[in-house]
Amino acid sequence: MLSAKNIFKSYPTPAEPLEVLRDVSLELDAGERLAIVGPSGAGKSTLLQILGTLDAPTSGTVQINQTDPFQLSETELAHFRNRQIGFIFQDHHLLPQLTVLENVLIPALAIGRPSEETIQHATDLLERVGLASRSTHLPGELSGGEKERVAVARALLNRPTLILADEPTGNLDSHTAQAITDLLLKLQAEENAILVTVTHSKDLAAAMGQQKTLLDGRLS
Repeated sequence: MLSAKNIFKSYPTPAEPLEVLRDVSLELDAGERLAIVGPSGAGKSTLLQILGTLDAPTSGTVQINQTDPFQLSETELAHFRNRQIGFIFQDHHLLPQLTVLENVLIPALAIGRPSEETIQHATDLLERVGLASRSTHLPGELSGGEKERVAVARALLNRPTLILADEPTGNLDSHTAQAITDLLLKLQAEENAILVTVTHSKDLAAAMGQQKTLLDGRLS
């Protein structure tokens, strides 16, 4: 379960604090999906960073599976984030010197040598996203859509409670974007994970089922 209550976020400026998020609340159960839409600069990425525990709110609370991650130590938080949250970024964030399989394994490599079971799980994920034959290729040899498929597989490696996707189809043509949308929703449903995506795509937002708009720092 994901719960965010009364989230405020402001940044200091020479004049006065810049309020980015104002009293944002949301609640999602396992298997639910939410698209967050709104104009650029509305605070969507800031909200995603807070939900992903990459940035702390100025005030308010976040709970993931009844745990407030911002009450954890830095070491505990890093471990919690790695196990509980999967990230999908618009520009993939793949490491160019690693193979496709190694990129999928990054969440496991962050905490030590991956087990044979984890390697097999990564291999299975590549098969599920249609890239079994590309496991030894480098990111530079992949198309944009294939890179996004690798990012989806990587996000699912640790069977996270929460998947956060920041413009996952933003750099793709319409045909590839639809294929990635279908794949992401299929795998999210199979894993019974919570999916929150920030998007400007009307098609992706509609496919998500639930949709909220962030405008002037307020979610409605």
